[in-house]
Amino acid sequence: MTKHLISRRSMLGSTAGFLSLAALNSLAAGTGSTKLPTAKHVIYLFMSGGPSHVDTFDPKPELTRLSGNPIPESFVKDVHFAMIPSSTSQPNLQGSPFKFNKYGDSGTAVSELFPQVATQVDKLAVIRSVHSKVFNHDPAVNFLNTGDSRVGRPTIGAWLSYGLGNLTEEMPAYVVMTSGVKRQPLLTSYWSSGFLPTEHQGVELRSSGSPILFLENPDGIFRDDRRRQLDLMRWMNEKRFRITRDSEILTRIQQYELAFRMQMEAPRITSLKEESKTTLEQYGVQDAKPSFAKNCLLARRMVESGVRYIQLYDMGWDSHGSLPMQHASQCAAVDKPIAALLRDLEQRGMLEDTLVIWGGEFGRTPVIQGGGTNWGRDHHPHGFTMWMAGGGIKGGTVYGSTDEFGFHAQDDKVEVHDVHATVLKTLGVDHTELTYLHQGRDFRLTDVGGRVIEDILKT
Repeated sequence: MTKHLISRRSMLGSTAGFLSLAALNSLAAGTGSTKLPTAKHVIYLFMSGGPSHVDTFDPKPELTRLSGNPIPESFVKDVHFAMIPSSTSQPNLQGSPFKFNKYGDSGTAVSELFPQVATQVDKLAVIRSVHSKVFNHDPAVNFLNTGDSRVGRPTIGAWLSYGLGNLTEEMPAYVVMTSGVKRQPLLTSYWSSGFLPTEHQGVELRSSGSPILFLENPDGIFRDDRRRQLDLMRWMNEKRFRITRDSEILTRIQQYELAFRMQMEAPRITSLKEESKTTLEQYGVQDAKPSFAKNCLLARRMVESGVRYIQLYDMGWDSHGSLPMQHASQCAAVDKPIAALLRDLEQRGMLEDTLVIWGGEFGRTPVIQGGGTNWGRDHHPHGFTMWMAGGGIKGGTVYGSTDEFGFHAQDDKVEVHDVHATVLKTLGVDHTELTYLHQGRDFRLTDVGGRVIEDILKT
């Protein structure tokens, strides 16, 4: 795909545009492939700050057995930590204080921190061998979202909006919601459209009050008044476009029109009056305040309304100290809602159409940071866990492994670009074909790499 001067909607208004879209759909399926996409939607549950893999989904008995001993030098040679002093050449191993048990027909091991998610393991493909070289929050979050640690690249949701469009005209294709303790900032670059047209950027939705700031009409301005204003602005913008041929003008027109339609649809989606008391209890929604539980329920409602890509950021996972207490609190806040979301999607026949992803920007070190009762774990990109469910994923699967301490990805290593290639594959997109011409080069989400993890996909 190359850059077009006309918008997607304008393109669809002509025969040539229709043929271009048909060509895109052919490329999306992959050369020579007749397989239709499995998923239509993505819900990405992003645990911002970095959850500890060795305390959640990657049990390490040997780490527990040798806890308190210095890690062998061979494991940390040429390894740089974010916060552990460089003078500590061989930090001590720290076993998990949490018990692991096996669950489901698959016998997948999950820690006691996730008792509810554990009941859903036969829906999950747990990937225990994700790794990268990016060990600080901002560049690592960028890398997980854009395939590059630098600011300025399009995020996954923007690529999907650009490549596949939306399934509704009433809501944006890409919606973001946040919750949790703000131990690190959440930057708007995490849901940026980068060099793609700005119509593809994520829209931050609030779960209480006005869904989107400044979306409502000011006092004294009625809907008919707003419609006349938009018609006038559209006329002026189209006149300007005919002179300049600047495609961002068409993007601006589309954004104004979308905001007008969202004035009706966004408040309906964020209102939970249609939900039963039983459903609210299953998710753990207790009041009108924003929460991860409420965001999970809203994510299901957004899928029902046709939103393509929903990303839920839960903040507070950066446990440099007091990890047992902090992780227990963080997991308790997300465990029940995640399990409820998976069950709810399945019961409504929506799980096969919806890819659910869980993970953070990295894991946490198997070696201790600090000491005493306030011990924690440092950032750890060398081997960590993510999981996927729904959307054509083979449930009850464990893919890859880290070494005996959970330090390095060891078997069936998974690059971040492999994760991206797999996500695109579930939506019927060949990651090598979804490109955008920018500054003389065809860019793509997976850059020059990417391998689909076929073993976690249903055949």
